[in-house]
Amino acid sequence: MTQTLTLRRPDDWHLHLRDGAMLRAVLPETARHFGRAIIMPNLVPPVITSADATAYRNRILAALPQGMDFTPLMTLYLTETTDPEDVAAAHAAGLITAVKLYPAGATTNSASGVRDLTKVQPVLEKMAEIGLPLCFHGEVTTADVDIFDREKVFLDTVLDPLRRRLPELKITLEHVTTSDGVDYITQADGDIAGTITTHHLMINRNHILVGGIRPHYYCLPVAKRATHQEALRAAATSGNPRFFLGTDSAPHTDDNKETSCGCAGCFTATNTMACLAHVFEEDGALDKLEGFTSLHGPARYGLAPNDDTITLIKEADPVAYPDKIDTQDGPVTVFNPGHPLYWRVA
Repeated sequence: MTQTLTLRRPDDWHLHLRDGAMLRAVLPETARHFGRAIIMPNLVPPVITSADATAYRNRILAALPQGMDFTPLMTLYLTETTDPEDVAAAHAAGLITAVKLYPAGATTNSASGVRDLTKVQPVLEKMAEIGLPLCFHGEVTTADVDIFDREKVFLDTVLDPLRRRLPELKITLEHVTTSDGVDYITQADGDIAGTITTHHLMINRNHILVGGIRPHYYCLPVAKRATHQEALRAAATSGNPRFFLGTDSAPHTDDNKETSCGCAGCFTATNTMACLAHVFEEDGALDKLEGFTSLHGPARYGLAPNDDTITLIKEADPVAYPDKIDTQDGPVTVFNPGHPLYWRVA
C-alpha cells in the first residue's frame, strides 16, 4: 500500500536565489514546493537599502514562471553604515521580513559585513524597538579560532553578550550546526530561535573528507562531527517550535565548486522535501515534519501558515532526482544524500 503524507505547504526560512541567469534557473526548484522563502541578500553588490530590496524583489517576481505561486520575503544586508531609519521604513512598508547580519568574511559574499558590533548598535536598537527580527550567521571569523569551533565561540563571545545588552532583540540563529547551538537555543530565555538546513541533517564532516574530498558537501558553516549531526536531528524532529527549516540552498556552478579553492554551499532546493521525509521517517518523527517545515517558521515571523497543502508519496522503488540542473552560467550539482530516496512530492 502506498504511503502518503499531506502537509501544509512548506516555507524556506533561509534561501539563496542569486541573480540573473542563476536566479531564473533555480527559482522554480524552490517555488515548485515552497510557498514563501526568506531571501538572502548577499549579492554582489549586496542588498543594503530599501531601494535595493525593492529592485531585487521585482527581479525575483519577474523570473517566476507563469502559474507558480511564490512569495519572496526580503531581507537587508546589515553593514556598519546601514541607516536605522531606512530599515524602519522598509519594515513599516512591509517590504522586508528581517535583517541579515554576516560577520565580515564568514561566508560567500560577506566582505561587506560587520566587523564591529558597536557600529551597528543603533540599527539593532531600532530593530528591537519595532520588532524586526535579526537573522544572524553564527560564527566568529577570528583567524586563531579553528573552523570547527567558530559557532561555539560565537555563542559565548558574540551572541550571549549581545542578548544581554539588548534582550528585546528578536534573533534567529541561522543554520545551526552544533549541539552547543541546539542547547543554547533550547535553554535560553527570551526571543531566540534557529534554522536547521537539510544538508546538515544528512551529512557530517566525514562525508566531506573520508575517502577523498567531496566539494559539493562543502558548506559554511562547515558540517561538524557526527555527534553534532545527531543533536541537529534530535532538535529538528523534537517538535520544539524554536527550530524550523532554513535550507540555505546555495547554488554554485560546478566550475566554482570543483576547483582548488571551491565555493561553499549545497544546492538542496530540488530534493529537500524528499530528504527531510527520509530523515524524519528514519527517526520515527513523520508526525513532526509539518511543524518543522510549515508551522514553526510562520509562527516565528508572525505569519499565518500557508492555506494550501502538498502531498508526499513514498514509492516502492527509489525516486530518480536529477544529478544537476542546467543554467546559462553552467551546470549546478543537486545535493546527493548518499543513499536512495523513496519519497517525492506529488
